[in-house]
Amino acid sequence: MRRAMRFVVSAVLVAGAGVSAARAGMPSPLPSGDEFERAFRLNESADLRIQAISFFVVGLLVCAAVVRWLWNYVARDFAGWPRLTYGKALAGVVLWGLLFVLVLTMISGARELMTPGAWKKQGFTYKLADDSASDPAPATLRRQHLEQLRQALWHFAATHQGHFPSEGERTVIPADLWIVPETGGLRYQYRPGQTVGQVAAPLVIAPELDAGRRLVLRTDGTISELPAAEVNGKDKSEDGP
Repeated sequence: MRRAMRFVVSAVLVAGAGVSAARAGMPSPLPSGDEFERAFRLNESADLRIQAISFFVVGLLVCAAVVRWLWNYVARDFAGWPRLTYGKALAGVVLWGLLFVLVLTMISGARELMTPGAWKKQGFTYKLADDSASDPAPATLRRQHLEQLRQALWHFAATHQGHFPSEGERTVIPADLWIVPETGGLRYQYRPGQTVGQVAAPLVIAPELDAGRRLVLRTDGTISELPAAEVNGKDKSEDGP
């Protein structure tokens, strides 16, 4: 048994020592050269898989050797402890590895039962389901945020005889509602001094994020997109000469 294990370890070490190049730090048991490529015709995917397998095989053999050395080192202080051979150490490492795989599989199954639909199977494991489709688009998110600002403004007007906040009263509204989401900190343009029920006029205007279009909240509560030229023209006419 010892001779067989020594032969396996020696063969792996010799194969690894003869490798001229390895990917991602993994030892490769495959020699490089035109003769090998003509003989085996392995594509790059198969080559990488064999390199990965060889890496874990070498790691398993090294772990078994470390376990054997640690066990026998500690056994020196205990007369009743048996000596551990390399074959038994290797069997123990493989057994513990299989137990860990079983435990991880049970954890994955319990996780799937606790969060149905959140994980999808990929090979022998699970990964998070792609929820990018459920995320709202930036335009939809900005409209939803503007609706929250509308609720805050109308709540203020309901308690102030229909008047919207003046320039000095803007701090009554939470500061985060004045910041346009997904824009890196851009703020809404606000036109104070208006009341609820008057002629529909722009009250809150978003920056020109889409070419030629601006999202506008009117004094009648409607949210719509207006041409940027129209909104900018109203700003100039209100500023006066």
